Amino acid sequence: MNRLRLSPMGIEDLDDIEQIERLSFSTPWPRQAFLKELCENRLARYFIIRDGDRAVAYGGMWFIMDEAHITNFAVHPGYRGRGIGKMLLKGMIDYGTSNGMESFTLEVNESNHIAIGLYSGMGFVKAGVRKGYYSDTGEDAIIMWLRL
Repeated sequence: MNRLRLSPMGIEDLDDIEQIERLSFSTPWPRQAFLKELCENRLARYFIIRDGDRAVAYGGMWFIMDEAHITNFAVHPGYRGRGIGKMLLKGMIDYGTSNGMESFTLEVNESNHIAIGLYSGMGFVKAGVRKGYYSDTGEDAIIMWLRL
């Protein structure tokens, strides 16, 4: 764990990010979507947890006024259960608050109990449901908020 560090995501990390996406989601974001986020979206802030020279987790958020919308979040399956998700989420929240964000929101798949536990443990609370939000499965999303 002492080799792990939080850093901004760069284009050079996209091979690792694509692998994490494929291993984590039934409908992964394409590389081009991440490129657009990194190079064109002025609202976007993306971070990784690096183990040596390899990205093993990533998270992205959009800064909209004083709210941060967490858009992406995943940990490589081989690194789960080690507190890396918590490290990443805390780093994102710390970065957001130091840049004027007063609240954070996200959607999470209703069956993803591990992620819901992580978010709840960091102070996020359920605020609603988006019916059929996930087009690949038709599953609902739970909307969660952290208000500081």
